[in-house]
Amino acid sequence: MMKGKVALVTGGGSGIGRATALLFAVHGAAVVVADKNSDGANETLEMIKKSGEDGVAMQMDVSDEGQIKRMIDDTIKKLGRLDFACNNAGIEGETSTITECSNENWQRVLDINLRGVLWCMKYEIPEMLKNGGGAIVNMASIAGLVGFSGMPAYVSSKHAINGLTKTAALENAQQGIRVNSVCPGAIQTPMIDRSVGESPEARKDLEAQHPIGRFGKPEEVAEAVVWLCSDKASYVTGQTLAVDGGFTSK
Repeated sequence: MMKGKVALVTGGGSGIGRATALLFAVHGAAVVVADKNSDGANETLEMIKKSGEDGVAMQMDVSDEGQIKRMIDDTIKKLGRLDFACNNAGIEGETSTITECSNENWQRVLDINLRGVLWCMKYEIPEMLKNGGGAIVNMASIAGLVGFSGMPAYVSSKHAINGLTKTAALENAQQGIRVNSVCPGAIQTPMIDRSVGESPEARKDLEAQHPIGRFGKPEEVAEAVVWLCSDKASYVTGQTLAVDGGFTSK
C-alpha cells in the first residue's frame, strides 16, 4: 500500500497516464495529475476523488522547464512531499524519413519527450531525497528498443530516455531512489488511434505484429509502473521493462 505517499503523473489526462494515476490512487497514494490538457487532468482527478482518494490537477507543459519547477513546487505546497513519479507525457511527432524530418519536428519531439523527462527528474529527485528516497518510472516505448521507419525523432527520443534512466539510476542508487523505464508496445490510446486512423486493415496489421494478437490496455502498463514504484520492486533499478505483448521478442 502507498497510503501517506504522493505520486506525480505527467500526461495524466488520458491513456496510460490516466490509468496510472487511477491505479496509484487505488493503492492509497495522493496523486498529482499533470497535463497540458486541463480538462483531461481535471477529469482524471474527479475519477480519483470519486474513488475516495485525494489529489490535485495541474495544467503544465513539460517542454517548459519553468513550468516543471512550478509543478514540483506546487506539489510540495499542496501535498507536502513527493515519493513516486511517472514521467509519461510525450508526443509521436510528424511521420517523416530522416531526410525529410524538419528541424522544427525534431526539436519539438526531443523537447517534450526527452528534455521534459530530464527536467522532471532534475526537480523530482531533490524532493524525494528529502524523504529518504523514492521511485521514478520514465515512459519510453518499444521504439526505445528497436527502430521504426518514418519516426526518426520519436525513436531517438525513446532510445535516449532508456539511456537517461540508467544514468539516473546509477547516480541515485545509494540515495534510496530507484529509476526505471517502461517500454509499451501498441496500447489502445489516442496516440494509437491517430497512428492507424480509420483503417481497419492498418489496425489489424499492427495488432498482428504483436505475438499476443491484440493491442495492450492502458491499465496493463499502469500495473507495471505502479509495481516498479512499490516495495515489491525494491531491488529493481536501472531497468527497461517491455510491456509489449511479445513484440520485441520476435
